[in-house]
Amino acid sequence: MEIRWTYAFVDRPMESFGRALEFWAAVTDSRVSQVRGENGEFATLVPGSGDACGKVQAAGSGDGGAHLDLAVDDVPGLAAAAVRLGGAVAAEHEGWAVLRSPAGLLFCAVPWAGESVRPPVVHGSRLDQVCLDVPPSAFGAEIAFWSGLLTGWTSRPGALPEFHALVPPAGLPVRILLQRLDEERAAAAHPDLACADIAATRARHEDLGATRVADHPHWTVMRDPAGGLYCLTGRDPETGGLPRAAS
Repeated sequence: MEIRWTYAFVDRPMESFGRALEFWAAVTDSRVSQVRGENGEFATLVPGSGDACGKVQAAGSGDGGAHLDLAVDDVPGLAAAAVRLGGAVAAEHEGWAVLRSPAGLLFCAVPWAGESVRPPVVHGSRLDQVCLDVPPSAFGAEIAFWSGLLTGWTSRPGALPEFHALVPPAGLPVRILLQRLDEERAAAAHPDLACADIAATRARHEDLGATRVADHPHWTVMRDPAGGLYCLTGRDPETGGLPRAAS
């Protein structure tokens, strides 16, 4: 099953949806599409050039997080493949489906609409990754699920033992990082940006209302004005890869 395009969906509480739209449009140098959905809960981040690969959703409950949209020619086929690999169909809609990984992470199968041109790097960074935070007991099964589902992607261990990367073929805009948590708790997900200069990107995001949560050797955890967590990572915004010294 070929994945034709990928979207990073930023999920934030309904009460802070407007703040989330404003912030994520600014950091990706995008304009916000007209909101859509039964309750006006979806919007696309439309780049100045290239095809969109980021969206924002107002979550019905919880603090929000992130999820993936996988665009394909055959939505039922992707759903069937997910079920065969140990996932489940969480909800079916006209033309698209909400799926669930073995660890309980939601993602969507959506019809491909011809997207093909990756947006450029802006302000030295790029929203290019969804990190799936998985408890230790589910980590191996989650790696097997995503590696089996994403045919043609490169599945490889990360630079640290708690990470596993799923790198798409050239041209697809959003990759996946699996992170093994250090405790047993519910799986979650958050968006990551690749940054040429983490400190410079952090300063710009702080000017836009974000706050720094924690520093690590190769990434910084941030909280956006809508209350959601995300990470600034020291990866090449063009390739998504780690600097040579860290690889």
